Amino acid sequence: MIKRTLYFGNNAYLHIKNKQLIVDFADEDRPQASVPVEDIGVVILDAYRLTISQNLITALLENNVALITCDHRHMPVGLMLNLESHHVQQERFSVQIAASLPLKKQLWQQTVKAKIRNQASLLASNTIISSNELLKMNYWENAVKSGDSENVEGRAAAFYWSKLFSGFTENFKRGRFEPEPNNLLNYGYAILRAVTARSLVASGLLPTFGIHHRNRYNAYALADDIMEPYRPYVDDVVFELLEKNIDKIEDFELELTPGVKKELLKIPAIDVKIKGESSPLMIAMQRTTASLYACLEGSKKKLIYPEI
Repeated sequence: MIKRTLYFGNNAYLHIKNKQLIVDFADEDRPQASVPVEDIGVVILDAYRLTISQNLITALLENNVALITCDHRHMPVGLMLNLESHHVQQERFSVQIAASLPLKKQLWQQTVKAKIRNQASLLASNTIISSNELLKMNYWENAVKSGDSENVEGRAAAFYWSKLFSGFTENFKRGRFEPEPNNLLNYGYAILRAVTARSLVASGLLPTFGIHHRNRYNAYALADDIMEPYRPYVDDVVFELLEKNIDKIEDFELELTPGVKKELLKIPAIDVKIKGESSPLMIAMQRTTASLYACLEGSKKKLIYPEI
């Protein structure tokens, strides 16, 4: 069953009763609301006067809910996950930590190839590039070596970003602190990162130890690795939002309004295809992280990623 993503942007008191998340709104005219904890996958807290009980936090984490907090800019800034979500977790940690460098390089090669393939498919499906330009993306996909030693990912990304939003704004530059629509991408990627980290933990893996990313300050390096082929799905959602709000993006006024956030919060539930079969992204991510462990312990050689 697909788990729900809950967003709280109003002042309220969140607590638990009879295994239900209870919402008492500060606005007394709004009736109390409730959701079964077992139905929740991601919770986003984004209000200055939002209070959550310790018992509810414990119940959410015990049910492997990814708990996200936002800063004064209403951007996700923190992520809390369950520390004990698999019955043989220590054994799986040991397998993950013992993985050889050649194996991790092979897995990163598969990941980059899948990402470039999905980037190319997204550009082609929206008729943004010509057939010759598509061949260029296909060439880069096939040129990725073990560990992506020649940084083909970077070359493909530079081309991809120069094309994706060219119909909406000139000289788009992808960056965390760059102008719109980077704010939408950042928000969508934060949701995707939480979904990825949640699935990794459910598969008994440590999100901290990546197969490629290894920044000493990054607590979710493995999540950043595994989410890469999924990023184009977020890009596609943002692309559709731009099509609906073309008048705003031209004046750089596309903000993270409640309506825009509502569309981005649908990311865990959007349909993706793996081997011709459709499933919600959150379910597909569980298949991906399960395949990652299988590769790490040697029972499989190929990661399972969706294809656009």
